Amino acid sequence: MKKFLVFSLFFLNFTANAQLKFAKIFGDHMVLQRNKIINIWGFNTPETAVRISFKGVEKTIKTDASGKWTVEFEATNAGGGPYELTATDENETIKISDVLVGEVWLCSGQSNMEWRLKQANNAQTEIPIANFPEIRQFEVPHLMSFELEKDLPEGSWKVCNPENAAEFSAVAYFFAKEISQKLNVPVGLIHSSWGGSQVESWISKTAMENSEVLKYYPSLLAKNWDEDAQKWERKLIIQSFGDQKIDISKIKETDYLASVYDFSNWKLKIRPNGQWDWKGIWAFRGSAYLHRKLNIPLAWVSKTTIFNFGKNTGDFELFINGKLINKAIYRNQVLCTIAPNTFKEGSNDILIKTSQNQDPSWWAMGFVGNESDFYLNSDLGQIPLLDIDWEMMPSFQSPRKYEHWMNNQGTILYNAMIAPIVGYGIQGALWYQGESNAGRAYQYRESFPLMIKNWRQDWHDDFAFYFVQLSSYGPQQSSNEGSAWAELREAQTMTLKLPKTGMAVTTDVGNPNDIHPTNKKDVGYRLALQALKNTYNQKIVASGPEYLSHKIQGNQLVISFKTEESKLQTNDKYGYLKGFEIAGADKKFYFAKAEIKGNTIILSNTKVSKPIAARYAWSDSPVEANLFNDQGLPAVPFRTDTWPGLTEKVQFER
Repeated sequence: MKKFLVFSLFFLNFTANAQLKFAKIFGDHMVLQRNKIINIWGFNTPETAVRISFKGVEKTIKTDASGKWTVEFEATNAGGGPYELTATDENETIKISDVLVGEVWLCSGQSNMEWRLKQANNAQTEIPIANFPEIRQFEVPHLMSFELEKDLPEGSWKVCNPENAAEFSAVAYFFAKEISQKLNVPVGLIHSSWGGSQVESWISKTAMENSEVLKYYPSLLAKNWDEDAQKWERKLIIQSFGDQKIDISKIKETDYLASVYDFSNWKLKIRPNGQWDWKGIWAFRGSAYLHRKLNIPLAWVSKTTIFNFGKNTGDFELFINGKLINKAIYRNQVLCTIAPNTFKEGSNDILIKTSQNQDPSWWAMGFVGNESDFYLNSDLGQIPLLDIDWEMMPSFQSPRKYEHWMNNQGTILYNAMIAPIVGYGIQGALWYQGESNAGRAYQYRESFPLMIKNWRQDWHDDFAFYFVQLSSYGPQQSSNEGSAWAELREAQTMTLKLPKTGMAVTTDVGNPNDIHPTNKKDVGYRLALQALKNTYNQKIVASGPEYLSHKIQGNQLVISFKTEESKLQTNDKYGYLKGFEIAGADKKFYFAKAEIKGNTIILSNTKVSKPIAARYAWSDSPVEANLFNDQGLPAVPFRTDTWPGLTEKVQFER
């Protein structure tokens, strides 16, 4: 809240306190895009003449009624420099030093783009040698706004050296390193990303209003944070009671302790471990009750037991059958000693009242730990506590608030983190995002291209746009179970229909147990291949095998691939293909025997006499899929059918 208020007040008071300044995106050590018109802008008092000088060329411009000035310089080649950029009015001269001209890339998305070099594989060996003075990064601060912002409140360009490189985006760093060394030009990175963000937050309101996919959304958009909080409160009341008209002022939470209270009326069901924001309890910060029935054997009743409930650093109260057993704040593991004869044989009511975590506060609502960390223990063994969902009820009688979260609303990141830099010359954009949109993968088929077209239109530049396909994370289910992540990958592949786009496939470098795989070097390298081939016209292979067509031959299904003049092969010593499935008219999939023949793969399974559909790498975490080309690049996941998926009717309604 404070950051948002400070940001807005900065602009409310801008005119009154105006003085000559460049927009924050311009600063010492910046890199300007070569071979494109150079746009420079800044601010001063309204209707004031400003003289701008760059590379021996001087131009005079007058500020408009809002105090903004804008000037253009002719396109220039890379090399030479470093240069100075100056602005002068009748009172002062300001100067920007150590300016280079080269290649500039906007790097955006969510946490896997934000992931720092210091967090990536081989950071301890990479950072000490990261001495590349012609690579520079500008990091846009995390900001949200309901209105289009004119400028950033802060930010500076950092030269890539061992002191600064640790905080660079790891993906962007490895991309820039490859580009700079191959082209021998300076590379500027504008890093504007935020972990957990959704694509809708990066799209402008105007673009939504003029689209088919999100035109309904602007009417739902809150106008300020108070309205936003009211929206989340209404949603939480509906989630909790199934009815928005419930008068929460009449709720008596002491009733929860009565022996006759009926907890089955609580609508919210949840596994308490993990961050509740990601379990559908979005933005809520306050106190909450958790309840479940726990069956206790007779032999346990006379025993001293230990109640183990993961880790939580908020207030913690434990009630058993309506009686307060424990009230404390834990800094580590939640461990409650329960005296003999507290439980009764058979069904017992377990009620917990908890609050927001305090250390770390960003964990917010929820308990830390795996399901195995939640159990009742005695010398007779263990009884699991997270073997079923718990009923959950927010405390509407306690103080509460709703977090100003990055994905609460559409447009708010575009307004604050993209709009202020629109017009700065770039060669293209790099994008690593999609995890937060997997639940709406079908809509992503349109919302993601909408964002690309939105940015290009605002820049008045059909710049290159290269993106990372979702890596592997989560279960390795079959197509019979379905996969939202596979559907999101499909939506990303479909976006390649837009001109001047390219995709880096990364299913082989993911981590099924970590949504943040630490191998960022291969990710940056594969993005660089796209740029080197498609933007810089180098004759290289930039992509792995991609589905082209298929045909049915008896009990076999034959897949043809686009291979970019490379060969199909497996990437392991066993030499047989994995990850393919086929199905007949019953739509039941079986893992297929797969054989390479030239640029085709022949699929079969004795249980499918008449195959009509095939899929490859169709799971959240297809780590077994091993079709590559002889350049070491993985095949693009695909399916030949168009059967309904898991996310077909899910829409963005934040």
